[in-house]
This record gives sequence, C-alpha cells and structure tokens, in this order.
Amino acid sequence: MSGARSRPLAWIVVVAALLTGCVPSAGVEDAATGSPAATSSAVPSAVAPATPEVTLAPQNAPAPVQAPAPAPAAVPAPPPIPEPYALNLYQEGDFVPQYTFDWCVAASIQMAHNLVDNTGGGTWADSAHQGELWEMARARSSNSFNGANPLGWAQVLTEVGMGPYKVVTVPDYQDALQTAARAIAGTGRPVGLVMWRGRHAWVMSGFESMGDPARSPEFAVTGVRVLDPLYPHGSGQWGPSPVPNSLLTPEELATQFVVREPRRWSSDLPAGYMLVLPVQTA
Repeated sequence: MSGARSRPLAWIVVVAALLTGCVPSAGVEDAATGSPAATSSAVPSAVAPATPEVTLAPQNAPAPVQAPAPAPAAVPAPPPIPEPYALNLYQEGDFVPQYTFDWCVAASIQMAHNLVDNTGGGTWADSAHQGELWEMARARSSNSFNGANPLGWAQVLTEVGMGPYKVVTVPDYQDALQTAARAIAGTGRPVGLVMWRGRHAWVMSGFESMGDPARSPEFAVTGVRVLDPLYPHGSGQWGPSPVPNSLLTPEELATQFVVREPRRWSSDLPAGYMLVLPVQTA
C-alpha cells in the first residue's frame, strides 16, 4: 500500500516543477503585491535619435517697390489782371489845320510828322508845304474824285521817312480799335483813321485801355485820342470836330468813324473800318 501512494506524490512533484518553469522569475509574493520587476541588465536596442527641429531664420523680404507718384500737372499762370493803361503821342503844337477843304490828308501827314519828330527839326505846319504834300498824295492815288485817297496817304507817309505804313480794313469795330491801339503801342507812331465812309481823314494820336496791349491780348480800348484837321468847322452831316487831343469814348468816335463805302474809290480791300496803319520794322 505504501508503494502505491508514493507514485502519485512523485507525479505531483513533477507537475509542480513544470508549473514553476512557466511563471516569471519574480517570486509569487512579488507578483501578488505588485512590486516592480527587477530591471533587466540587457542593453536596450539603439533608438534612432529624434530629428531636431530646424527653425529657419526669417529672411528679409524685399520691400515693395512703390511707383513714383505722378508729378502734379502744371497749373498755368493766371493771365494778368487788366489795369488801366494810357499812351498819348500828342504835345502842344502838334495840331495843324487843313488850309482848304480838300487837304485833310496832307494836314494829317503834317500832324503825323509832328507827333513823332523829337529831333527839334521844326514843326510841319506851313500851308505851302501842306499843298505840296497834297499833290504828292494825289499823284499816288487813283479814284474818280481826283483827290488824295488812303493809299496815297500811306505811300507819302512812307516816302517822307515816317513809314512803313499800309492801308487795312477791319470788319469789326472793337477789333479795329484794338488793331489801331496795338499799332501805336508797338511802333510809337500814330494811326490814320478814314472817317465819314471814306470822305475825311483824322489822326489817332493815342488811346486809353483796360490792359496793356503788349501784355493783355484781350485788352479793351476805353478812349481814343484824336486830331481832326477840320477843327473847328466840323460837318453839318457828321457833327462837330472834336477839340485837338480830345479823348473820345468808343461810342462817341463811332458816330463819325464808320464802315467805308467800297464805291468811294477803287480798291481791292473789303468793306470795313479803314486804318492807315504803321507797320513795325524788323
């Protein structure tokens, strides 16, 4: 009987040994109490080093290129404000009357000389000399009235050393006054006015205006200085002769300075306000 019981005990011992080989190296108490397992002395496998974070330094971005600001548009200078302006060539003693009712052109030539002659050579006022000038102007004119016309007037002024002069017609009255004033200011010489539709001659010796003709293209003539060689007689049709060196308003002058009638004498010039105009020399 005792031999039979020893075999099962031996078997139990073998089984226990087999079970013991299946548990970890830690003891049962360690496992039951949750104590940490002994650290293994094996060298751990190499771990790849972590890739370091690379921080890129901020690069200086190019500053935005700004387009140059457009240059401000040039503002034109305002035209000068017109101011009162006056010019008068007349001096005491320059006036000469016409010695016959036909010699208005010749007397106007004498007055033109007196207005511009500053040499002290003497005033042209002699009646015989006036007759000679009339003959000169008549010889250089051609019309049905056998007198001196504006073309002869301009030619004699040129020949006696006061020129050059030319005859022009201007269709607009205000333009005619501006043309005459601009010529006086530019040349320092008087202008001949063909009056009474081509029947009479006056001399324009100066003017007043708002604005200097040399600086203000749109200057306005406000007064006209005149010499009428028929003074003091005047005309029953056209009115009295103004006193020498009178300053007439444009409205007053317009009562006698009117458009020339083309039929008065042969000319290729159109109808208009007629001027015997000084021409500026080069």
